[in-house]
Amino acid sequence: MIWTLVRVSWTNLRRDRVVQTLVFAVPIVFFSIFVTIFANQENGTARIAVAVVDEGRSDFSQRLVQALQHEDALRVRATTKSDGGVPLDRAGAEALVRNGDVPVAVILPPGLDAGGLFSGRTSATPHVQLLADVSDQIAPKMVYGLLQKTLMTAAPDVLAESGIAQFDKYAGGLTPSQRSAVTEWIAELRRTAGQPSGTGGAALKDFGLPIDTVDVMRQKGGGNLVSFYAAGIGVMFLLFSVSGASGSLLDEVDSGTLDRVLSTRIGMTGLLAGKWVYVTLLGMLQLTVMFVWGMIVFKLDLLQHLPGFAVMTLFTCMAAAGFGLVLATIARSRAQLAAMSNIIVLTMSALGGSMFPRFLMSETMQKLGLATFNAWALDGYLKVFWRNASIIALWPQVAVLASLTIVFLATARLLARRWETA
Repeated sequence: MIWTLVRVSWTNLRRDRVVQTLVFAVPIVFFSIFVTIFANQENGTARIAVAVVDEGRSDFSQRLVQALQHEDALRVRATTKSDGGVPLDRAGAEALVRNGDVPVAVILPPGLDAGGLFSGRTSATPHVQLLADVSDQIAPKMVYGLLQKTLMTAAPDVLAESGIAQFDKYAGGLTPSQRSAVTEWIAELRRTAGQPSGTGGAALKDFGLPIDTVDVMRQKGGGNLVSFYAAGIGVMFLLFSVSGASGSLLDEVDSGTLDRVLSTRIGMTGLLAGKWVYVTLLGMLQLTVMFVWGMIVFKLDLLQHLPGFAVMTLFTCMAAAGFGLVLATIARSRAQLAAMSNIIVLTMSALGGSMFPRFLMSETMQKLGLATFNAWALDGYLKVFWRNASIIALWPQVAVLASLTIVFLATARLLARRWETA
């Protein structure tokens, strides 16, 4: 009897394609996504875009730029255009960071040389600046470390000459107390070698490039990182909500209400239009509640960005409602709709940036993410709350979301013909 039940259950599994997908395909998809993202980070195959401005154009700074250009982990941009143009200046590099074209810009100041970097007089050496968009919390730290690394490889001959000069200067004239101090200094360097930035001894402050990190987004009145989480979580759950709300079509099919509606003048087109308007308004209410909660509890500056928020929320919910209707017209039952929406929404959220930021992904994965609804919606909210973009600057995201709305509604209307011919 037990084996009979097992055999019946196995037969049901063989017939249910959705369950098969949930059991076998979805784990493989998510496993592949996570491995692709984090394995790339571990192996260093994900590259960081960085702008470089050489203000001094000395022999040492030019060597430093060349060393950065040869780093496999970086995509260096030193001109106004990605494929050429005039050399970048500070204002152009900062604009690239503020517009989201690069997460970090390296400013090499005039007077930068290798002579003083290892001589204990770095306070007199001009400081390199990292103009950073701290929404990407990984890139500034990686560029900081790579800058220190390239210091050792960019001009080894200059560093060697500097070290020899210092040795010749002090080797014959140190008093016993000075020699003891130098010995302790070297011992401290050995103890702290290899420790993370900020955990080493004071002696490490006299070594390497003096680098200052400047948060250009908050410095210029940028937004609150809470907006990232509000948009990411809000869009993901919006997709779940609209798929569930659109499932009322299937309820009307089961109850026989749909046949009575189709016999009236409203027809299938009017019914879908009414459902779409309702689901759009429901989604707008859901996102508004999410962002108002962020404003009240987490100090999200919603009122200052209200026009941009309204535009992005309207077009996001319009596209999401159309997406929900497509899922509802494909599914044959509520259970199938729930399983199918879980698969599709979770996959889109993983690729589109709702689960973790897209800047953690490789270039290929970031481009693949643009095929999802989430990526365009999140990019729009990012422009509004983090980059203080004007409404006009939202036109790429709005255009894509509006196009998706039209495609989704046309697809849903086409798929709904099966109920008219039934």
